[in-house]
Amino acid sequence: MKIPTCIITGDLHLREDQPVCRTDDFLAAQTRKLKWLSELQRKHNCPILDSGDLFHHWKPSPALLRYAINNLPDEMITVPGNHDLPSHSMELYEKSGLAVLQAAGKVCVLFDEPSGSRENVVYPFPWGAEITSLSLNSKKDYRNIALCHVMTYQGRKPYPGCKDPGAGALLRNTTGYDLIITGHNHMPFVVEDEGRLLVNPGSLMRTTAAQIDHKPRVYLYYAEVNTVEPVFIPIEDGVIT
Repeated sequence: MKIPTCIITGDLHLREDQPVCRTDDFLAAQTRKLKWLSELQRKHNCPILDSGDLFHHWKPSPALLRYAINNLPDEMITVPGNHDLPSHSMELYEKSGLAVLQAAGKVCVLFDEPSGSRENVVYPFPWGAEITSLSLNSKKDYRNIALCHVMTYQGRKPYPGCKDPGAGALLRNTTGYDLIITGHNHMPFVVEDEGRLLVNPGSLMRTTAAQIDHKPRVYLYYAEVNTVEPVFIPIEDGVIT
């Protein structure tokens, strides 16, 4: 029986205001998604790797910070995304709401030093960091994971003038990692190249009209065989206009 060693998610964009496209109670819907994610984490008893933009704005209100502390799952490991950072700058991280969650012990925030377990070693690349390759070690008995908040995409460029690499090119050109997890792009996809994976989990919530057909999901990661399995998040029909 395969046992997942982590759950992959990203772009939670926690917020307390109502997106203009939503016709339901958005905060209640967000709470249901977080409860579902917490139950999944407890079921599999493994950490959650989050690819950044945990908050929609770097300066959440005290009420939203309290909400995050009370509703986020346990064992969350994240990297700062652009929305988490004042002026999108890592130098100003200590002023952010994410820094408060870290100080409260609610989330583990990685910056430049890897964090490891028996199955996985996670190398962080927050917003603005250059993703660097690793030296290959054919004898290792663990998986190297790059946890990144960086724009990448599958298929057509997401907007005119986009200079960010496509997912296939990013995976091929960044060696040494068994798994690369990316955030920032709210569309989910998985790319494979010679047994190596890139997973972009997409956003947890649907917050724009363009996401009317989006099916939010997380991924279970099986380190032993280096594969992922999507788990679709329950959603409500007819709440996007």
